[in-house]
Amino acid sequence: MKTKYAILFICIVALVIIEKESNILSRVSDKLIQRQIPQQTPQTPLDYSNMTQKGSLMMLKMLLSKLSGIKGNYSNFSEEQEEEELDDLGKYSYSAGRKHILLMATTRTGSSFVGEFFNQHGEKMFYLFEPLWHVERMLTTTAETNNGTVLAGIYRDVLQGLFLCDFSPLEKFISPPPQDHVTPALFRRESSLSLCEENVCTPVIKDVFERYHCKTRRCGPLNLTLASESCLSKQHHAIKTVRVHQLDTLQPLVEDPRLDIRVIQLVRDPRAILASRMVAFSSKYQTWKAWAQDGQVPEDDEDVKRLKGNCDHLRMSAEVGLSQPRWLRRRYMLVRYEDIARYPMQKAEEMYKFTGIPFSSQAREWILRNTQTTQEASGIYSTQKNSSEQAEKWRFSIPFTLAQVVQRVCGPTMKLFGYRFVNDEKTLINKSISLLEDKLFY
Repeated sequence: MKTKYAILFICIVALVIIEKESNILSRVSDKLIQRQIPQQTPQTPLDYSNMTQKGSLMMLKMLLSKLSGIKGNYSNFSEEQEEEELDDLGKYSYSAGRKHILLMATTRTGSSFVGEFFNQHGEKMFYLFEPLWHVERMLTTTAETNNGTVLAGIYRDVLQGLFLCDFSPLEKFISPPPQDHVTPALFRRESSLSLCEENVCTPVIKDVFERYHCKTRRCGPLNLTLASESCLSKQHHAIKTVRVHQLDTLQPLVEDPRLDIRVIQLVRDPRAILASRMVAFSSKYQTWKAWAQDGQVPEDDEDVKRLKGNCDHLRMSAEVGLSQPRWLRRRYMLVRYEDIARYPMQKAEEMYKFTGIPFSSQAREWILRNTQTTQEASGIYSTQKNSSEQAEKWRFSIPFTLAQVVQRVCGPTMKLFGYRFVNDEKTLINKSISLLEDKLFY
């Protein structure tokens, strides 16, 4: 009995020390975060002290529960049990906090469409569309970033800043450089409702042209200081990107204690991706079109090797995520575009549930309006789609010869994601034969 109370006393003392240290860490953290924002914007730091108090109470309750059933043998409390209870503790601590969503995809997977699920959430969401475009544009032509690891690290650091509402890392890559944190050159500004809200909208400046100007109201060039302030005022942050290719490079970002990140990896049938890219990026796919005409595809060609590399990166990232390593536990979700196209509302609900954010009525209404669209409104870059038809459209545009090439070089990736192979052109264009296996990814 004396031993039990001695242990209880030690636990209580330890919790008091933890709480005092957490208050110190919180103050230090606040100062560090404030130093990171050069735009001098008002900060809203995460409330670590409150989180720690809740965690402390929960931990004390857990310890008391354990002590009440202990009879001198402490070895029954296994490492696995400890991990489960710590996971529950983490989930409890973040339940009402700010969420950070990274929608990770590749081009022509429907990521712009799916990104709108979060862009249309409402006034509590700060959404950014492809901010890494600027980084890729500036750095992929330089020799020093030919190393994919270097570029991936830069991508990660810029994302970290943006999730913390610090636009200064991104400013370094915007061309021409912003003047006093003001730029008319932000890529696809109009695709983010957050960057076109009234509190971010500045007066129009005569003779200053902004290519990606807001469509909802007349605004002047984007003031990144105002964008940062708007970001800080929002409860949740979401970023859509097609430029992060390896999930494991994001580990330091996911483990940042200032963030509560959820990664959604969006995938699509590689045959459909190739068919879509041949239309959307026609000039870059002239070689593939020539192969389609003559029926001969040299599989040692650089374009084929690039396709294989893209598929391999997709598969390896998914394998990391699906294996649920400790740093990604409950923070990774794999979604197929085809499932979203067939069941958009259901899949949107699942994604929102995964992120821990309430599924807003605004997002529901947008999905209803934009998944039953006429052919005229459904352009190459449009987010308005008749989604169920869109998922099958590629089967009639890709030559069977090219479909075979994709199946050979992307076979392991297709198997992992549940895409069925075809052995002849007749099967390829027969819509009554599904090329999608029913598969759960958790």
